[in-house]
Amino acid sequence: MAPPTEGPAPPSLHLRRTFDAPRELVWHAWTRPEMLIAWFGPPEWPAVHTEQDLRPGGAWRACLRSPTEDRLLWQGGIYREVVPPERLVFSFKWESDDHEDGTPVETLVTVVLTPLPDGRTQMDFTQQGLKSEQSLAGHRHGWTGTFDRLAHWLHKHGRTA
Repeated sequence: MAPPTEGPAPPSLHLRRTFDAPRELVWHAWTRPEMLIAWFGPPEWPAVHTEQDLRPGGAWRACLRSPTEDRLLWQGGIYREVVPPERLVFSFKWESDDHEDGTPVETLVTVVLTPLPDGRTQMDFTQQGLKSEQSLAGHRHGWTGTFDRLAHWLHKHGRTA
């Protein structure tokens, strides 16, 4: 008798962005709550609250609020790896069933920051374990808008933040 076959692997999101800022500033943008809240979340769901216990095993949490609807979306997880200023690995899960994904699943996010010779930073972002192709599309949209906001914030704060 043949062993049971596994289904297809859950979808993963891979995004690569280059920011016109040094790696240390991009790292601080990800790891300092007062900076994170300024850019986290897509334009249609900006963060209104963030919490971080930045250490392996420490929790993070963020609340996104729609400016056009009276709704909040909470998300959070646990840091798995914190390697300044180059690598963050954390779990990510929506806290309620009223997100477009429906019943939440825990995904794994990896952020790798690589300094470029010209002073810019390459960010490689991966989110593994997404629920469906629809979830993949939604997360791609959300993270793309979020990273557009990060690029704008980095440009505005330049090399002095």
